[in-house]
Amino acid sequence: MTRLRRVLIEAWHLLGHLKETWGHPSLAFWAVTRRRCCHCLCFMRKMLAAVSRVLSGASQKPASRVLVASRNFANDATFEIKKCDLHRLEEGPPVTTVLTREDGLKYYRMMQTVRRMELKADQLYKQKIIRGFCHLCDGQEACCVGLEAGIKPTDHLITAYRAHGFTFTRGLSVREILAELTGRKGGCAKGKGGSMHMYAKNFYGGNGIVGAQVPLGAGIALACKYNGKDEVCLTLYGDGAANQGQIFEAYNMAALWKLPCIFICENNRYGMGTSVERAAASTDYYKRGDFIPGLRVDGMDILCVREATRFAAAYCRSGKGPILMELQTYRYHGHSMSDPGVSYRTREEIQEVRSKSDPIMLLKDRMVNSNLASVEELKEIDVEVRKEIEDAAQFATADPEPPLEELGYHIYSSDPPFEVRGANQWIKFKSVS
Repeated sequence: MTRLRRVLIEAWHLLGHLKETWGHPSLAFWAVTRRRCCHCLCFMRKMLAAVSRVLSGASQKPASRVLVASRNFANDATFEIKKCDLHRLEEGPPVTTVLTREDGLKYYRMMQTVRRMELKADQLYKQKIIRGFCHLCDGQEACCVGLEAGIKPTDHLITAYRAHGFTFTRGLSVREILAELTGRKGGCAKGKGGSMHMYAKNFYGGNGIVGAQVPLGAGIALACKYNGKDEVCLTLYGDGAANQGQIFEAYNMAALWKLPCIFICENNRYGMGTSVERAAASTDYYKRGDFIPGLRVDGMDILCVREATRFAAAYCRSGKGPILMELQTYRYHGHSMSDPGVSYRTREEIQEVRSKSDPIMLLKDRMVNSNLASVEELKEIDVEVRKEIEDAAQFATADPEPPLEELGYHIYSSDPPFEVRGANQWIKFKSVS
């Protein structure tokens, strides 16, 4: 607008000059200045052309967006996906699937958002803005996005402490997640939960005790069945928790009562710093349910995860009882921010997975090669995601921390206010739902 204002002012002065010239009484003066006026008129035309360009350019889209809008993309494409290994199942998920352009763009944006959010969390942690425990899931984006794509919003999900991605796919914003990580009032748990304790509708966390969420997931599935709802519960745990006794107890109860529970082992090949081969006598985690059917899935391919989840959810909804899924995936970061992640595996191993099996790269290549999207369009999404993450990080660092008097708030969801004892009997906190 500054440029437009300057052009208009120059045009106004030029019009005034022309008026004075045309109105001058001396014909001799006109003869002398005739050539000069011709130059002025030419300059006037240029000024008006410049004004026109500025006005028309204000409403034009960037060139890349015009190209994307004018290009004819395919509405959908069919892809072959890796066949799942099966246990106690006669048939499994399909080996081909259809991806629509709309879904592909949505999945790409979600996975990029999770990736960038985790990298921003890494940066904030190293700046000592995020403190305490922090477990990142970059590399495992196909798991959280693919699982969500295979269920309904009314279904339920509970997981362990590597929960940021699931918190996002269950419907919370990046702003709420990063603000929770920094312990701010605008966080999804009002700044009191931190990395391992985030919650949303039909999402039960984020649990800090290894394997403890699995019996809770079976209980949520029991509630679904008891209330007669056509809902399932996804109960996730890692390969490091797969040897916990409470998991096998939950298997047994879920099978006895035919609960609509999908037990999901996210096998990222390392339980903290111990490889699965050193920690488990059998690494066929999808067979661990014994009497429970299972399937092993390529957890780096979002389409494999989506189709396997749809299959497992349909199995549970049919009243057949629980099913077990093993997602073979990989984390790029260490176990937590205190783990550099290269003392028990080589940098070359990490780079090989990045170059050959990265879930975002796999989806991007499929979409571009099948004319579902262009490289330019996906780059625009990358730019938009980066801006969203930066805006959320600014909010997460500027938002105030919750005041001390709110320490006892939100213990119960709908109870009248009551007092909570502090560190000693003379300290009291008021609890408000």
